[in-house]
Amino acid sequence: MADRKPICDWEKLAERELKAAPDTLTWQTPEGIDVKPLYTEVDTADLSHLGSLPGISPFTRGPRATMYAGRPWTIRQYAGFSTAEESNAFYRKALAAGQKGLSVAFDLATHRGYDSDHPRVTGDVGKAGVAIDSVEDMKILFNRIPLEEMSVSMTMNGAVIPILANFIVAGEEQGVSRAELSGTIQNDILKEFMVRNTYIYPPEASMRIVADIIEYTSKEMPKFNSISISGYHMQEAGATLVQELAFTIADGREYVRAAIAKGLDVDDFAGRLSFFFAIGMNFFMEAAKLRAARLLWSRIMEEFQPKKASSSMLRTHCQTSGVSLQEQDPYNNIIRTAYEALSAALGGTQSLHTNSFDEAIALPTEFSARIARNTQLILQHETGVTKVVDPLAGSYYVESLTAELAEKAWALIEEVETLGGMTKAIDTGLPKRLIEEAATRKQAAIDRGEEVIVGVNKYRLPEEADIDTLEIDNRAVRDGQVKRLEKIRQLRDPKKWADALETLKQVTRTGQGNLLAAAVEAARARASVGEISDTMREAFGDHSAIPEVVGDIYGPASENDPEYQTLKTRLSDQISKSGRKPKILVAKLGQDGHDRGAKVIASAFGDIGFDVIAGPLFQTPDEAADLAMSERVDVVGVSSLAAGHKTLMPELVARLKAKGADHVIVVCGGVIPRKDYDFLYEHGVAAVFGPGTNVISAARTVLDLTEGKRRNE
Repeated sequence: MADRKPICDWEKLAERELKAAPDTLTWQTPEGIDVKPLYTEVDTADLSHLGSLPGISPFTRGPRATMYAGRPWTIRQYAGFSTAEESNAFYRKALAAGQKGLSVAFDLATHRGYDSDHPRVTGDVGKAGVAIDSVEDMKILFNRIPLEEMSVSMTMNGAVIPILANFIVAGEEQGVSRAELSGTIQNDILKEFMVRNTYIYPPEASMRIVADIIEYTSKEMPKFNSISISGYHMQEAGATLVQELAFTIADGREYVRAAIAKGLDVDDFAGRLSFFFAIGMNFFMEAAKLRAARLLWSRIMEEFQPKKASSSMLRTHCQTSGVSLQEQDPYNNIIRTAYEALSAALGGTQSLHTNSFDEAIALPTEFSARIARNTQLILQHETGVTKVVDPLAGSYYVESLTAELAEKAWALIEEVETLGGMTKAIDTGLPKRLIEEAATRKQAAIDRGEEVIVGVNKYRLPEEADIDTLEIDNRAVRDGQVKRLEKIRQLRDPKKWADALETLKQVTRTGQGNLLAAAVEAARARASVGEISDTMREAFGDHSAIPEVVGDIYGPASENDPEYQTLKTRLSDQISKSGRKPKILVAKLGQDGHDRGAKVIASAFGDIGFDVIAGPLFQTPDEAADLAMSERVDVVGVSSLAAGHKTLMPELVARLKAKGADHVIVVCGGVIPRKDYDFLYEHGVAAVFGPGTNVISAARTVLDLTEGKRRNE
């Protein structure tokens, strides 16, 4: 083999090719990492983690010695649709087609601990997941699926106690003891307070729930993972990879401390903790992130002095990015998902969900879900990626990224520690603010075209073709769920039901006993998800976040954009003529807690010069109409990500009209299929902004609408 040429010779060659210094190719990532055009052995000379081997601490190269050469990752597609019956049929087809584990998506009513007949959830039942009100629904969900053989993951946090209790009882009534059940419950409430917002109870009470579940499962369910510590939703909310990595690992540390404070030995539960990361489009950085996560978790666990090696081992599920999916030219999403899946595999994930190409538009169809599942099957069986353990090991670039991500994330973890840990840091608002600032910066970069998204801000199609999308009949699903609830309430033993809920109430109030154990008895007595949640609400209370919006992020990033400056000038002229700023209420209706889009719009519109009111989460159309009237807004802009727009938007327009406020302009944006636009226009919505809409373009449309309104007044 010939000796490598010195770097200086490469620099001369590169400068000759570029007619400029090669350092002009250096790229800075959103994480503040300078990525050079060339990496050599010099960049890895001092990296301490390079000597590690797979399956051995600090586990940088993987938690198992043989990794995929011994067994490939688990294909665990996240799915749940409308009713338990329909979801069960979908699961059984997927398992027959090669899927190896289940991952249950619940509807937002269930996430927030409401039964389907609750008046606050009329637009949410069966949307974005399956409706579960009781053990009977859970039994139907897993009908003819052998729970003693099947690993089941459940994404549930707010209503985690009743859902896990119902799962345990459903297993028992299928003939499977809780000791035989395997899978994972997410149970990660701290990230809910940061980004996803499907919380119910205040932070302190929520942390007690987490600890009680860890305690119960460590004693009663040895095959079951008591928590999935999630960074996924942080990246989806706009976090940089450093923020996702740091806050996820810091959350994990907080949960370990809570379990130890409960009196548990670290080795009794740490081996059943799992993690959950997003995999976006920065291919090598995402693979390096998973390697850095294992390195950092091993370092964190040293402080708890575990005796078992498995207690320091980070195992993770990954999901390809939802945010990277685009409404425009949606077949591009198949390509994006394939690259993200390969990145996750090269990073060493233990299980993987690949998103479907149509999820930026609607719930995935069976056709699109099959493509997503086959993406993983092709990776496992046709590419050879499973033949070698950690094939990226030793890469100058990837090893450098691994070390730099770990270093920057550790600095942020230490900053969290100075605030007293993640619970205290969340109280200060630091993580949420940093993530929202990062999201707004990214949107500004996309709008300016600095971050290219093919088919969205570059290489756009002149005309978009329609694709088939799945639509859930929300009213029909809700009617069916209400009838089943009524039947359960008629047939259950009222004394057993009342006694079980009274016991749960006492455990909740006194802190004596285990919440999950008490909820299992309540579920057995056929207490519903809402009844168990409400019993705990009586003692714990509800958590309500105060909406805050970051400022001076989008504006400074866009100040050299001519379109931005033109828009600001137009708005300034309108303010001069009318004597006041046009006022917009940015609203979230129903139980959808994903507020990235709403926060970015509120922040950007504020920088442009609108008077912005950020509405609270979880409003009913009636409450939003009241707030619009009391604040005397010109426009209500609704952010919709949970497929409830056809129920909630017409109701909002009707409530405004009934209150004498039909002069208020109503617009909406989010995950809304184009085929629904005409329906919304017919029901009084003035403009619809789909995924990928340029913020300046949206602001220009809103300004046009307010100017037209004022001309007509």
